Amino acid sequence: MNTIDIENINVSAFDPMPSPEDILADLPLSTEAARTVMRGRETLRNILERKDHRLFVVVGPCSIHDPLAGIDYARRLKNLSDEVSETLFLVMRVYFEKPRTTTGWKGYINDPDMNDSFTVDEGMKRARQFLLDVAEASLATGTEALDPISPQYLGDLMAWTAIGARTTESQTHREIASGLSTPVGFKNATSGDVDIAINAIISSSRPHSFLGINGQGRTSIVRTRGNRYCHVVLRGGDRRPNYDTVSVQMTEQALIAAKLPPNIVVDCSHANSYKKPELQPLVMTDVVNQVRLGNKSLVGMMIESNLVGGNQPIPADRSQLKYGCSVTDPCIDWDTTEKAIREAALQLRDILPKRNS
Repeated sequence: MNTIDIENINVSAFDPMPSPEDILADLPLSTEAARTVMRGRETLRNILERKDHRLFVVVGPCSIHDPLAGIDYARRLKNLSDEVSETLFLVMRVYFEKPRTTTGWKGYINDPDMNDSFTVDEGMKRARQFLLDVAEASLATGTEALDPISPQYLGDLMAWTAIGARTTESQTHREIASGLSTPVGFKNATSGDVDIAINAIISSSRPHSFLGINGQGRTSIVRTRGNRYCHVVLRGGDRRPNYDTVSVQMTEQALIAAKLPPNIVVDCSHANSYKKPELQPLVMTDVVNQVRLGNKSLVGMMIESNLVGGNQPIPADRSQLKYGCSVTDPCIDWDTTEKAIREAALQLRDILPKRNS
């Protein structure tokens, strides 16, 4: 039997992909973008270490599909960020990869033209250009680490990373997190199990060795030091929320029992809002009230927000796409976002400076 008869039976092609170094050479990190990334990471580390009294808020579209609308959103968010900067540190949610339960659009990197052409090389370039544009506007970004190779192409532009509910238990993603240069938030499992996220934090804090690629795109043994800045993200599970006082307190106790810093972020979307975007501000209000009542473990929130509320299917005629409206999970609109963040900043303005004393 020939080798061809037993290998790659279900593979139709191996298309060449530019190496990380090639794409970084075409779209290099500018001085201003580097400053933004470094400031963002330092701020997040300081919040997690209680050297900075603020909360951080990862806010933005469920996914990026239109870079023009995305930059429009980023400019508005930068103005809002400056306005609330004494109380909240805003990080733009910039998700390019979408995990699918069954099928569906896999995101801007995988299929940038949303037509099943899967020009991944072009998607990676466009994603990097978008991140450069946002960073050069002095706005920090956060994303989900889904594909294990993508960080080599985009990691230098990220300030914060999430590991999603479907991948928190994945050894591959725990290993990746151990080597990322950003703080990493591990979401609880889709079942609601928080212990899986805590185990992930313990694992990712340790050194690992695994197969990956280097800047030249060459297969390498990646050896990591471990990541000290991992934390739990509560996103609800089994269609039930877990942002309530009891759930937060139990998570805090579990982190302390595991000898981990009690750092908790609440994702106001997903099961915590029953996937109803209009409930996200109510979740946010609850988290703010917990902080006002003395909670010291809550360090951040996540919000799915876009220029236009709700979501839309991807039409056959892409020109019919509604500007600034999500093509994945439904989001709250910009006016609602502004109102919720301003209200949170107002409610916490006099509380947070005394919180870590």
